[in-house]
Amino acid sequence: MTVRHSIRGRALRVIAALVLTPLTACTAEGSAEASADGDAPAVIAPGRPGEEARTLSPEEVGEVAARLRDEPVAADFAFMEMMAVHHAQALEMTALAELHAENERVRGLAGRISVAQEPEIAVMEAWLEEHEGHEAHEKHRGHGADAHGGHGDHGGHDHFDMPGMASPEQLAELDAARGGEFDRLFLELMISHHEGAVVMAADVLAQTGDMAVRELAGEIAAQQNAEIGRMRTLREDL
Repeated sequence: MTVRHSIRGRALRVIAALVLTPLTACTAEGSAEASADGDAPAVIAPGRPGEEARTLSPEEVGEVAARLRDEPVAADFAFMEMMAVHHAQALEMTALAELHAENERVRGLAGRISVAQEPEIAVMEAWLEEHEGHEAHEKHRGHGADAHGGHGDHGGHDHFDMPGMASPEQLAELDAARGGEFDRLFLELMISHHEGAVVMAADVLAQTGDMAVRELAGEIAAQQNAEIGRMRTLREDL
């Protein structure tokens, strides 16, 4: 089983449990109630405070579950905003590799990372623009998160505490390195960077309500896990 499938499967099971639990809270009488023609029993959905409970057919339960499963949650907005910044730093590092890397395999790896992550940033920013103003976005912002504004403008918020992010001092050291020293430091920082991205992807997969976020996070987890393995092998060969 691939990392992508195992993480995604676990996340979907969590989502299904969260979605269906409140809808399947039945009274003792309702749980035993079935239609005369042998169909599945109806489900009693508790109402909001002051409202009566509703009786839902199995078909209606499925429709509600599907709708809720595909609704973005605050974690989706946090992931898309932060991962865009995370990817942007990776592009900064790969740009340095184009200038200073000595090993051709390191240069090739940096080029592949750049080709993969630049369009992913565009996907994240397009998703954020499409969902601007969503209730979950407002909730996310209400918890102190800054609004997105492209991967070059994030309200001055300090993102260096995200998993795997290189510090300004580490980036300056990388920029000053040359030849084999640069290659080794680049791999060290990029391995840590990728490991942080995998952690972020796994976190959102356990919470997300949006299919596009699930797919992107799954792709990031699978792709960057594979690259971590290649970078570790390359580091041993240097």
